Amino acid sequence: MIDLAIDDAVAEITLNAPEKLNALSLDALQEMDAAYAEAEASGVRALVLRGEGRAFCAGRDIAGVDPDSDDVPGYLGAVERLMRRIAGFPAPTFAAVHGACLGVGLGLAIATDVVYVADNAKVGSPFAHLGALLDSGGHALLYERLGAHRALDLIYTGDLLSGADAVAAGLFSRAMPADELLDFARERARRAASGPTAAFLASKRLIGRMRDERLWDAVAEESRGQEALRTTADYREGFAAFQQKRPPAFRGE
Repeated sequence: MIDLAIDDAVAEITLNAPEKLNALSLDALQEMDAAYAEAEASGVRALVLRGEGRAFCAGRDIAGVDPDSDDVPGYLGAVERLMRRIAGFPAPTFAAVHGACLGVGLGLAIATDVVYVADNAKVGSPFAHLGALLDSGGHALLYERLGAHRALDLIYTGDLLSGADAVAAGLFSRAMPADELLDFARERARRAASGPTAAFLASKRLIGRMRDERLWDAVAEESRGQEALRTTADYREGFAAFQQKRPPAFRGE
């Protein structure tokens, strides 16, 4: 489900499970990690991440997950390792985000250097409907860019931002019509690949040092919180409701 193509020093990694809106299982996370490792070993000078079909990434694939036996630390540990690999990739990275960008999908975008989004993309935290905790660095992004009140408003309601609104709020780089998005991201990646990439990486390291303490602390705290919530009745109800395609009936327990 993870495709890697390399052309003229530019890598393109594609999430290719459109039937599930590119939701990611643990196996898919490991495939993706391997794709980034292969791209790094090839010496590419820029990389594009995108999703096939109607969405960038709708988050975790929980279709067959039993919350009573769910290995939350294992899954979120794989998410953090992948995010760290993306953030540390030794070349400029670009993401083309369209459709749903939720949960783990949001984390992939957070870890990427430059994020271009479709005007009508849907970005945010749907966890209010699941009984789970926003993860993959979402708390750090929303708090840093939106402030405490707006961040908690989105978390409590589960409302999503359009791509245009997310860019206007400072979450991502720029928004554009969906039919222009991928060509634009590819052109910008090719331009970066032909530029002074050693200088670009020096800037990337500086920006990374300013960003990383808050981001990785938040990721670790999110992982601990998610594991604690796994034993609650609302967590089990949220998973069951999602899998049965019905509204959840939460009890606050």
